[in-house]
Amino acid sequence: MNEPRGGGRAQAGAEPANPVAAVRAVLPSLTPAAQAIARIVLDDPGLVVRSTITEFSAVSGTSEATIVRTARALGFAGYSQMRFALAAAVAKEPERLVPGDIGPDDPLTDVIAKVARGESEALADTAAQLDPDRLDAVVAAIARARRVDVYGVAASGLVATDMSQKLLRIGLSSHPFSDAHLALTSAALLCDQDVVVAISCTGETPDVLVPARTAKDAGAMLVAITNNPRSSLADLADHTLVSAGRETAFRPGALASRISQLLIVDCIFVGLAQRTYESANAAIRATREATDRYRGR
Repeated sequence: MNEPRGGGRAQAGAEPANPVAAVRAVLPSLTPAAQAIARIVLDDPGLVVRSTITEFSAVSGTSEATIVRTARALGFAGYSQMRFALAAAVAKEPERLVPGDIGPDDPLTDVIAKVARGESEALADTAAQLDPDRLDAVVAAIARARRVDVYGVAASGLVATDMSQKLLRIGLSSHPFSDAHLALTSAALLCDQDVVVAISCTGETPDVLVPARTAKDAGAMLVAITNNPRSSLADLADHTLVSAGRETAFRPGALASRISQLLIVDCIFVGLAQRTYESANAAIRATREATDRYRGR
């Protein structure tokens, strides 16, 4: 792995392809004043589309200068560009203006519809902002790695386990870690032939961030899967793959992002299976035969 590294953060100044998902992703990294404006954008993007900056200033109770600064922090050139981007998004998917939060008294028929819609939107948002070139670089790095460690805790820990199992299935050496001490022990022994995939919704989880930094210091290539492209983890990573998931009262951030994290993992897995087709196919066949024998088939 001697090629130059880089690409942890999203490029500055590039207008987001999916404005609502982009705003949601960077929300935790904003100042309190900017967060208040961003939450209005998320709760009612149609309001922004309909309002001049003066009208939006009155509604939000913030100054026009603060609104412009917030629009720029969200990746737009200014308020007008943010309005145009949201208008295009609303025109493409008008149903996104319909409130989708689950209420405590919602019947289960509504719960099913809202959960399904939320997960469908998370998958669509993740696919829209997943950079094929960066994904290809991640696949290439994992394909030639000596070993792959995957870090994640709680819901992200489930995704980490899923990824390691998939890599093992096609004959790649991979180990999942949800315990920070074990992750640190492994990270300290890595080298520049290894890859670490660190999974964290916020990108600020200490049990993921600290081992990831240790692995990076040891020379390993670091891949981040996170909702927040401006997080500490994204800043540290050689490559960042951004997931998307909307937090609600009954679906906290880590749970909402799990489905989109799994999409990224599946894309990596399929890309690896394509790149290493002969060996991957042989490994899948061998592991299937082993499990079939165990089940007596």
